[in-house]
Amino acid sequence: MNINISPDMAAGVYSNLAIIAHSPSEFILDFASMMPGTKDAAVRSRVIMTPENAKKLLFALQDNFAKYEKQFGTVTISGAPAPGSTLPISFGGGQA
Repeated sequence: MNINISPDMAAGVYSNLAIIAHSPSEFILDFASMMPGTKDAAVRSRVIMTPENAKKLLFALQDNFAKYEKQFGTVTISGAPAPGSTLPISFGGGQA
């Protein structure tokens, strides 16, 4: 498979916040950035996927994290919620 990417797209966008919503037919991933000390976050990119493709993305991320942590060590998250709990951000029908 050949994948082409324009120079503008290759530069990427920075995101320090992701908001995930879903409906019966799609998952919406909003990638935003929020500056310290502010109350507003600016969405920089939105990706809309079918539930099947969102699950494939989940599996790909899990696989890549396993490989990453094997090579570089465990990624720790300070202040992370307990497993199984929900984050306080809600958007549409899903949870962030």
